[in-house]
Amino acid sequence: ENADPQKTAFVLRKAWTLYSVTPLYRFRRSRLSEYARLLSAFIAAEKQKGLAVEVGVELDIKVALSSLADLRGSELDQAALLVQLSSRSRASSKNSEDKLVWSGWFCSMFGDDLSENVPENFTCLPLFLTHGAESYTSLVGSWFQKTFDCCFRRLAISPLNLSWMVAMWAGYKLERAASAVELVFSVPRLSQPLDISYAIHPEDAKALWDTVQKTPGEITQGEVDVFMDCLCAHFHRHFKIHLSAAKLVKVSTGIASAHCDGIVKILHSQHLPGVLMLLTELAISQIQ
Repeated sequence: ENADPQKTAFVLRKAWTLYSVTPLYRFRRSRLSEYARLLSAFIAAEKQKGLAVEVGVELDIKVALSSLADLRGSELDQAALLVQLSSRSRASSKNSEDKLVWSGWFCSMFGDDLSENVPENFTCLPLFLTHGAESYTSLVGSWFQKTFDCCFRRLAISPLNLSWMVAMWAGYKLERAASAVELVFSVPRLSQPLDISYAIHPEDAKALWDTVQKTPGEITQGEVDVFMDCLCAHFHRHFKIHLSAAKLVKVSTGIASAHCDGIVKILHSQHLPGVLMLLTELAISQIQ
């Protein structure tokens, strides 16, 4: 909550793909510059095998690893780890700036459940977020898995967790004008894909949540169910469509948006810790 907005600004308004990561074995913060050189050499070697990330363009990939002490929840959490890949064409001048082509960061926000129960030589950063080409994600993931004996898995978000997210985020009051609360449902078993988009004014969504929530600061599954049932009943009253027969695949609010494929966009710096805490919880549940 005391995070420097300038240091965390890179997180906002980008689509991040989510992964869960098992604890890293014998990872040392003091060796970040060495890890950067090794990862850069690994990427160069893979490109030599014909796995070039951009065909027909000779690029030197520069790797930077850095700690983000601001992005953690409790004292038990490890500081977040930022991995950045930058490129410079060999044809360009030496004075030209490197172009950032891929970013990824490991994070633990109140991940005490995992960090309290691992042996001494393991580092717990269960949530990994990436922005950039999947080919780079694959290379970085392969190197980390080989080097630190860990395992990466895509982190999908279930309709149940999406409903929790929209209930939580719709209940926050934002100071500036917020975008609509939007729910996207996918209709199953059709020959052609069909999505239904359902937008609610943010003040109406908050007013509904305020009538549902019994204890401020606490949320129960029953309250989330009532909130979603009310929204679905309102939609049925107007359009005679039962949304309960469809699958919730995406939610969007003024705070963040999340897709069932595990893609999240965080829009509001004030609520960054809360969003990351929920995502860390999901990552840990997949590991355990």
